[in-house]
Amino acid sequence: MTARPTTPARVITGIRTVSVPVTDQDRALGFYVDTLGFTVLRDGPIPTGRWIELAPGNDDVVVTLDLVTADVTRGTITIRFTTDDAAAAHAALTDAGVDTDDVLIWPGVPPMFAFRDPDGNAFSITET
Repeated sequence: MTARPTTPARVITGIRTVSVPVTDQDRALGFYVDTLGFTVLRDGPIPTGRWIELAPGNDDVVVTLDLVTADVTRGTITIRFTTDDAAAAHAALTDAGVDTDDVLIWPGVPPMFAFRDPDGNAFSITET
């Protein structure tokens, strides 16, 4: 058995926020609040736009809407939200004009589906 390398003391203790890159913070805010039902926790000015924090349900995880700038490189993100009823969530988002995929139903796996925000960021919703 190979010994594991020594690691430093735990420096990461949790997740405060998950940031979503957006090109128009007002449009994104409207989508996340009016269409998805998020709650605004903070919305204040910063040098590159606004610091917007949203809660998708409880505030265990906070989503921020980060204005995309040419000098910042971002990678692909995947956020998997939860719902009590995937079929109902899918119907509500589809009726609201959200770009959704079909609900996936596989044996032994909770129902889930993907959707995209106005900036093309992809997410999924999984039934709990």
